[in-house]
Amino acid sequence: MAQVQPNHVGDIHMRVEDYLDDQIQTVADLENVEDLLSRVQQQQDLLRKQLAEARQTLSESRANIHEKSNALQQSAKHFQTQQKDLDRRLQILTQSEASDDATKRIESRMGKVRSLEIANGYLELVQRANALTKRARDSLAREPETSLRAYLQLRAIWNKVQEAQPGAEGAAPQLIYLLEQEVTQLYQELKSVLSDDFRKTLEVMKWPGKDLNLAGGIQERWQRQVELLLELQEPDLLKFAADKLKFSSGITPDPVILLPLKTMVQPLATRFRYHFYGERPTNRLDKPEYFLSHVLDLIDQHNNFISNLLGPIIDERALTSDALEMVYTDAVSSFISALLPMVNAKCLSFLPQITSEPQLLSHFMREAMSFDNAIRDSWVYVPIPRMLNGWRGVTWTILYSHGYFPTWLAVEKDFALARYTSIKDSPDSREIDLDAEPSQTKPTKGAIRVNDLLETITDRYRSLSSFSYKMNFLLDIQLSIFDDYHNYLHDALQAYIAVSHTAGRLLQGQSETDTFGLKGLESLTKIFGSAAYLERKMSDWSDDLFFLELWDELLTRSKANTGNNSIGNNLRVDDVAAKTSSAIKAHSADEETESDGSGLFDQTAAAYRRLRERSEEEVVRAFDVNVRNALRTYGKQPQWSSLGDAPSDATALTPSSALDSLFQTISVLLGFLAHTFALGSLRRVTKHFCTSIQREIYDNVVMHNTFSAAGAAQLRRDLSAIEESIEKSTRVSGAIGASMKRIEEAVYLLALPASKAKAGTNNESDGWGFDEDDDDQPSAIDARGGSRYGEDVEEWGLWDAEKRVFESNEAAREALADMGLFHLSESDARNILKRRIELNS
Repeated sequence: MAQVQPNHVGDIHMRVEDYLDDQIQTVADLENVEDLLSRVQQQQDLLRKQLAEARQTLSESRANIHEKSNALQQSAKHFQTQQKDLDRRLQILTQSEASDDATKRIESRMGKVRSLEIANGYLELVQRANALTKRARDSLAREPETSLRAYLQLRAIWNKVQEAQPGAEGAAPQLIYLLEQEVTQLYQELKSVLSDDFRKTLEVMKWPGKDLNLAGGIQERWQRQVELLLELQEPDLLKFAADKLKFSSGITPDPVILLPLKTMVQPLATRFRYHFYGERPTNRLDKPEYFLSHVLDLIDQHNNFISNLLGPIIDERALTSDALEMVYTDAVSSFISALLPMVNAKCLSFLPQITSEPQLLSHFMREAMSFDNAIRDSWVYVPIPRMLNGWRGVTWTILYSHGYFPTWLAVEKDFALARYTSIKDSPDSREIDLDAEPSQTKPTKGAIRVNDLLETITDRYRSLSSFSYKMNFLLDIQLSIFDDYHNYLHDALQAYIAVSHTAGRLLQGQSETDTFGLKGLESLTKIFGSAAYLERKMSDWSDDLFFLELWDELLTRSKANTGNNSIGNNLRVDDVAAKTSSAIKAHSADEETESDGSGLFDQTAAAYRRLRERSEEEVVRAFDVNVRNALRTYGKQPQWSSLGDAPSDATALTPSSALDSLFQTISVLLGFLAHTFALGSLRRVTKHFCTSIQREIYDNVVMHNTFSAAGAAQLRRDLSAIEESIEKSTRVSGAIGASMKRIEEAVYLLALPASKAKAGTNNESDGWGFDEDDDDQPSAIDARGGSRYGEDVEEWGLWDAEKRVFESNEAAREALADMGLFHLSESDARNILKRRIELNS
């Protein structure tokens, strides 16, 4: 301590010295020493005062600590005394000297005490519930608002007890049951009283008359009563909306009816039963549209009142909480929800009477779907609660909930098949409809009627909300009819193919003319036209929005298939893919697979496409047979090698009489196709027909005969007449195209004049007509003067051509190019030139 004191004093001296150095730095600062001393004295007095106060506070704190310490010691001594006394008492009570045994016994007694406390809590809760029930009943007649508040408090207590049950492991089932009984009974009493008061107000209003009485505070009373009924129902609405099991189980619950509207609809329902039940003339089994249109009229009649008076009330209630905003819909939709039960009841009383009458059942379902469409589209109906995934309609209730779909499907299928059978058996069903689209291949009247029938069937089920039901209609009715009609056309084609062979004709007693002539061609055209027409219609259907949505949902379901191989009620992936499109299975196996433009009618359209192509092949084969028969005698004429002079004008020649049969074939058969085939199909058949003529003339006429100049000129004239006849019969400009270029060039080369040398050539220079100067040679097209057969002045002669063609392959190619002959090879040109008498030796 002696060592610390000097250091402390030294520190003080240093601090004083620093302070003085800071305050007195100049001579002028010495004049303010008195002020400095005064400030220092004031600070010293203040510090002394603070020090005194701190010492006093310290003294008081120490005294308090001493008192509390003594009190704590006394408490500890008292606790020890009580502990000893408690141990002694426990030993006396349990007659045991062991403290653990005493503890166990006291714990059992404490458990009873806790049970008593819980029971006391239950009794207090029951007492509070009884008080709320009594208050609600006492004020029910005089102050319904007070009764409603008491009910809502009781309902809140019940909800809290229910929410606490899982945590309490269901410890109070009796209390839950008691509160549930009280809440349910009080709800029924409140609903009855409020509904009766509301009904009386409606009578004063003269609802549902046209001239409503809203004067004298009636409208305000009506509005208040509506609000009370809505408040009474809102807890149930919220509970219904929160019950997710109802929406995840796959069963869509019925829309909720608001209590005010349930009362308002009662007089409307009474009138409805009066008119549409019993022996009234408006209650007719064949006129379901009577009661359905009546309901639509009711909606239209009361739309303004519901929208203008009830709408604002519902909108205001919806704004009270986010949950209610998700529950309430517009007022008109709420009104529709109240009307639907009487529609469903009438339909269900209607159906048992008409299930044995197919026509009545079919008509009823059409009218029911029209009603659903009107509700859904015209009134934009949204059920309560709003989260219901769309309204499926009255038809859904009838078909799914009450199981009438199989009956209706069987009725529609029987109707469709009966109509389809009558179409096939109709005398004019196999007639070609020449009044069909002018730019398309003409189908038979039967094919058009089948398509109309299938479109009518689509309209029958287009409004259904169930994917499975739509697919059942498509697979069981429409695609079945498509398949059967395909088999019908296929059988007709097979019958034709059978008689197109000699053995088949002998068995059937038909001639070759009947088979391959106009009669046979007409049969093939009917098959071809019908197949092409229905294939085109299926393509149009695949682009229809209805079938696009159905196809998209089908792909979605197949992709979501979890391995049970099912995509709907009684719809297996393999079965559906076999009837519609294999893309379904690929899409199901690979989630990344695109649809590649596939559609519902891929399989059926492919079958009709194959049938169309096969029937077109038979048309072409029929033309081949006719060409061979018509040109059989043409190549055997002796005129080809006659030594007469070639006429100067080939057009002055008359076509060979041996071609009369071919001209008749062209006129009759091609003329018939020109009236029945689309332009593209007609061009394909005509091209093949021309190719057949070219092949027959080239192989059996040109290559089997020798020709003089006159014979070549005649052949040239005949070919020109054939092409003119084809273009005239088909009435298509350029129908021949390049199909006969080879024979045209062959005839041109064959008909080169032997007396003519090319320009600038001296014919006497060589006995064979050879000329050493080949420059400045005009092209063959120029030499033919722009005409297909070169009726104008020729620049090439037979000897010129013979010299160049036989000189070498390169010279032959150059000569053919100069003459514009691009469809003949060097060997072809040499063989053709050898057919001329002049060169044959």
